[in-house]
Amino acid sequence: MSDREKTAGGPLGKLAGQAKEMTGAALGREDLQREGRLQQVQADAEAEADELGAEAERKESEAELKEERAETEAERREVELEASKVEAEETAERKLEQEQRQARAGQVDKEAEAAELERQARSAEEAAEALDPKEER
Repeated sequence: MSDREKTAGGPLGKLAGQAKEMTGAALGREDLQREGRLQQVQADAEAEADELGAEAERKESEAELKEERAETEAERREVELEASKVEAEETAERKLEQEQRQARAGQVDKEAEAAELERQARSAEEAAEALDPKEER
């Protein structure tokens, strides 16, 4: 391609290419017509490349967003799982403490019952001794 056939791109390049092509046709210059067509094709290719680049960037951004959402969802689930574990541990600890309190309360009740039975037994012995003081036991 000669220096003369170098083209400018973009919308202005396309208009310039059309002008060159029409001028070349009017003057009967095939080289100027070819240069005009070439400039239009290049402008179209650049526009398409820009569109494809923008679409690729958009898709990449969408993919990154999906990845971030997936990571966020995974983190949320992990936090929920950890919270569930903590809640289960706390529930188990409360249940154990309650069972221990109940066991201590049951022990206290048994000790009180035993003390009452001992008191009744002493009382019965005293009553028996009062009735028959001579007999040794």
